Amino acid sequence: MENGELKVTATDHFTVELAAELYGLSAWGSGYFSIAENGHLMVRPAGSGSRGIDVYDVIRRLSDRGIETPVLLRFPQLLESQVDKLVASFDSAVREFDYPERFLPVYPLKVNQQRSVVEGLLSSGRRHALGLEVGSRPELLAAVALDTAPESLIVCNGFKDEQYLSAAALANRLGRRVVVVVEKPFELQAIMDMRARDECVPMIGFRIRLQARGSGLWEKSGGFASKFGLSTRQLLAALDQLAAGGLRDNVALLHFHVGSQITEIRKIKSAVREGSRIYAKLRKLGVPIRYLDVGGGLGVDYDGSGTSSDASVNYTVQEYANDVVFGISEVCAEEQVAPPSIVSESGRMLVAYHSMLVTNVQAQIPGIDMQPPVVSGQGPQVVQDLEEIERTISVKNFREFYHDALAYSDQLYSLFNLGLLSLEERATGEGLFSRIAGEAVRYSKSAKFIAEEFRELESKLHDKYICNFSVFQSLPDHWALDQLFPIVPIHRLNEMPEHRARLADITCDSDGEVEKFVDRKEIKDALEVHELKPGEPYYLAFLLLGAYQDTMGDLHNLFGRVHEARVVLDPQGRTDIEDVRRGEQAVHALQHFGYSEDELVRRIERALSGLVAQGRLSKPDAAGLLEDYRIRLRGYTYLAR
Repeated sequence: MENGELKVTATDHFTVELAAELYGLSAWGSGYFSIAENGHLMVRPAGSGSRGIDVYDVIRRLSDRGIETPVLLRFPQLLESQVDKLVASFDSAVREFDYPERFLPVYPLKVNQQRSVVEGLLSSGRRHALGLEVGSRPELLAAVALDTAPESLIVCNGFKDEQYLSAAALANRLGRRVVVVVEKPFELQAIMDMRARDECVPMIGFRIRLQARGSGLWEKSGGFASKFGLSTRQLLAALDQLAAGGLRDNVALLHFHVGSQITEIRKIKSAVREGSRIYAKLRKLGVPIRYLDVGGGLGVDYDGSGTSSDASVNYTVQEYANDVVFGISEVCAEEQVAPPSIVSESGRMLVAYHSMLVTNVQAQIPGIDMQPPVVSGQGPQVVQDLEEIERTISVKNFREFYHDALAYSDQLYSLFNLGLLSLEERATGEGLFSRIAGEAVRYSKSAKFIAEEFRELESKLHDKYICNFSVFQSLPDHWALDQLFPIVPIHRLNEMPEHRARLADITCDSDGEVEKFVDRKEIKDALEVHELKPGEPYYLAFLLLGAYQDTMGDLHNLFGRVHEARVVLDPQGRTDIEDVRRGEQAVHALQHFGYSEDELVRRIERALSGLVAQGRLSKPDAAGLLEDYRIRLRGYTYLAR
């Protein structure tokens, strides 16, 4: 291990154990991922022992059914494992600290609203009374129709109008345990108006704006500048207003939220103590609160470093549960008030692990011009100078010679722009400079300390692997927030990866690249990949995509939703592929932006009729072209392999 990177030379015997260390599976995989002896990536649901799901075999079987990559694979058994892990951690903490009340998990729909995901979670979590958090009326309308346990909560967050609150009242009448959380002062009057209309008023909660803040990419969710939550003064005024309206006894929950993916445990401790103190003071005022909702924020260790970096967390799920339960218990004991039932909205932790995107590499763009330059010794002086440097650069002079080459490169383009060089001469000069740069990087690695300019140069010279997917559709948080996700080949993991490359998608956008990769020590600027073999597919998996990526993806360049499949391991250890859903067709992507299939076809038909009338096309040919257009409208939006 050197500078945070696993160093493997060509003489080493590369093993799957080395591959697992190189890609960090044991660090970020939470025990769910491994590598088989044949070099294939495996998914191992909790309790499966030596059995597992061969991802490469799944892709091969889907291909036999006409489902080509990119494809999103979902592993619902990982959802069940994560629910059990969360509840078991809190149950352990409740026992350890002799806490008298229970823990109630709540899943926020916004994290992943896919029906199969939500229903999978609710089925797995029914025995734990897993509830739902909603942030809009449509989410509430979905939640009320889903099969939740009788004691499960439906926590209503987000901006609320009369229609939202009426839907909550309907849910209440249907027997759901609904809590409407007041997050803005004006929402309170709408609840009072419900009482005036003799509607069934649900339980009422208050979201308090804490002084404490989270950490990481989403820390602005907390603090006094946060978008949601009442100040202490607003909270007290709201309680007086409810008392005046006869609704004080409906108050059942206090809620706070200081951010998603909180990276530092001390931030959680601080928020829990502050929120618990407010709860205790309200209880002393006679407010009948019985639930304390600690919000979301339980993070996922995407890079496996176990640190407070933006892509990691410096605590475990058990440490999180212990600190929440102990913090609430300690404050309640100090204040001598009855402890509340504990509610959490830990959506990211529940769903992140369960899905991966698998795609094929379409092509390779070498970072260094590997074509040997034509050396004649008779070209323009600037080309001859570059030829001399390329021939004589060595470990002893690489820094000086590289700087000379930079100057000659500038001179090359100046002469070309003045019309003094031919295209062939420019091409020769460019090839020479590319090879000089590559040699300079290679020689720089022999130095005790690598100069920053050569680190930057190396990052510019990495190969690019063109992958058949859209960053904007499938990894929106990487594009928007530089969120890191683990990326691993799904096969050939028993072979040494010969290259390091950055990954480019197939959109016409320079932001459509992945240039940062997970590592336990530092963020890598390239991924270890294998040499592409002519005629053979090469597949990469983007993992831990279950949280937010399904919901946030967009249709840049009209690349739509990808194919999906649910994959499970049956009791006999066999892999079953279920619920295969084809990705969006081109016509469906077009319809999002107002293009009608019928109108598009009519326009092509008119154009073809005109060509027939002009004698430029026969009627049978026109009919064939029209049918060809129809077929293409119904095709997958991604590239054919």
